[in-house]
Amino acid sequence: GPGMPLFSVPKEVAVGTAMLGVAFATGMLVGRRYPSLVFGTPKSTKSIIGKSSPLWQYILDHSLREHPILKKLRLLTADHPWSRMMVSCDQAQLMANLVKLIKAKKAIEIGVFTGYNTLNMALVLPDNGKVVACDINEDYVKIGKPLWKEAGVEHKIDLRIKPAIQTLDELLASGEAETFDFAFIDADKESYNEYYEKCMRLIKKGGIIAIDNVLLNGRVLNPKKNDLATQSIHHLNEKLLTDARVNISMLPMADGITLAFKL
Repeated sequence: GPGMPLFSVPKEVAVGTAMLGVAFATGMLVGRRYPSLVFGTPKSTKSIIGKSSPLWQYILDHSLREHPILKKLRLLTADHPWSRMMVSCDQAQLMANLVKLIKAKKAIEIGVFTGYNTLNMALVLPDNGKVVACDINEDYVKIGKPLWKEAGVEHKIDLRIKPAIQTLDELLASGEAETFDFAFIDADKESYNEYYEKCMRLIKKGGIIAIDNVLLNGRVLNPKKNDLATQSIHHLNEKLLTDARVNISMLPMADGITLAFKL
């Protein structure tokens, strides 16, 4: 939870890797206009391989290829009180590789925070590509916006500051069903099923929906009745297991990520 040490890895690596998991504060607020208090649950500080493990450091040392402006934004975010909300850098790299693999042109991001993963996706989209970035808090996005411009990808990012459900409905209403290639869901957990269903309508066949925080720091093993976030994630996990519309892989990366490949 808050105040946990960043373990033994360097700060620039630890932030975005040690402080992973459940979105709270802004991330919890993407879909609903809660007051600006902290809602939800702390980010996970654990994974299958502990973040203090030399093996974890080895993985980063031998696989992370981070664009210099992405790194710059990650270090800027490291100084933010809610830096734990940022997607992990290794997870972002996997998503960028998937975006490139399927030659994606249009992406949706639900939950922006400072815009690290927004930049991550915009960097690998073609020049005429776009990522529709959904959040309800513009304050945190202001940290990343100058770096979107510095990286020369600002024109690929369509930032929508309003409840994400509203943006998804607008995209559907404007005839953009089955025109998107990739979606990343990382916002208020209670709305995950609704986000997933709307993204299913917006994503084309062969596209991918990536769903973050599907393990919720292990709480999915015993969801408490009053823990709506965990209940919501657990129900979606159960639904995805038998959802004939997709092939799935649930990965024990960061706080758990499920990749749903639309058939």
